[in-house]
Amino acid sequence: MHQNPKDFFKPLAIGAPQPLMEIPVTPSRMVHFINAGNSKMAARIPDILKQVDILCGNLEDAVPADNKVDARRGFIQAVKSNDFSNTGCWIRINSLDSPWFLDDINEIVTEIGNELDVLMIPKVLNPQDISFVDRLLAQLEAKHQVNKPILVHALLETGGGVAQVDEIALASPRLQGMSFGPADLAASRRMKTTRVGGGHPGYVVRGDPNSQDPEAERTSTQQDLWHYSISRMVDACVNAGALPFYGPFGDISDAVGCEDQFRSAFILGCVGAWTLHPNQIEIARKVFSPDPTEVEIAQKILKAIPDGSGVAMVDGKMQDDATWKQASVMVNYARLIANKDPEYAALYSLD
Repeated sequence: MHQNPKDFFKPLAIGAPQPLMEIPVTPSRMVHFINAGNSKMAARIPDILKQVDILCGNLEDAVPADNKVDARRGFIQAVKSNDFSNTGCWIRINSLDSPWFLDDINEIVTEIGNELDVLMIPKVLNPQDISFVDRLLAQLEAKHQVNKPILVHALLETGGGVAQVDEIALASPRLQGMSFGPADLAASRRMKTTRVGGGHPGYVVRGDPNSQDPEAERTSTQQDLWHYSISRMVDACVNAGALPFYGPFGDISDAVGCEDQFRSAFILGCVGAWTLHPNQIEIARKVFSPDPTEVEIAQKILKAIPDGSGVAMVDGKMQDDATWKQASVMVNYARLIANKDPEYAALYSLD
């Protein structure tokens, strides 16, 4: 990429809206997926909008080929018929190499360009994929008089994408964030697992034999297959001012495993995760909302070091400018969630 930095924040088409200098940060604890081509799912949209931070119309994986047009048109109609003002409006279109991509992007921008917040691009291979979508969106925004830029969210689900994750994150000022897709990534890497997220009982580190009893059972610890890739994604997003998300956890029946995977991603720096079933919504809400006890401690740190400089003791622990920064991140995000979620506003008791 050899674009002049001075041109990076200029519209890529005459009449397109000015690109954003910074990506908006809003509560994004769960990105809930729905196939609006399924009438039963579509009927639940008004109720789900009250429960989630982001509702994403799904047109790609898990939508059969003969249902993709209905899924697209169903979500367009849902956006026109419902109030998304307090909920992020996202849509995952089909991949760039699919026969549905052009119709997806054209019809979506034409019909709901001013209502759509984020366009998800699956199976991003390189920064050129993002640049292509960037220019095409600018043309469509100009044509249909879209008044704010539609942001782009890249799905990290190929080995090639992971190898170029830093370049992808910096490819466009539209890049709102990235989501981690373990299933497609596993297939891309030829990993020997059929699980969608979570650990694997065969991926372990085993302790040394007991020298006094070589035949004794040796302890083993299951490892995280995804730690390296998620960490790379988080760093790339931080470097670009974008937001990292964990993707799907496929075993709907395993609430404990889902919560553990979401929490690991949260601790690593992800701001939210995908929810594929209503029973995962509350898990994401719980995990990606900062713990009230941690928020209380963070507020104490900010009070003890008001200007972020120097050293103070809080509850017997030394705090300095580094922990002040950590506390600021915690409290600022808690404020965003409190403005969205009355229950957590009461739990946080923010000053």
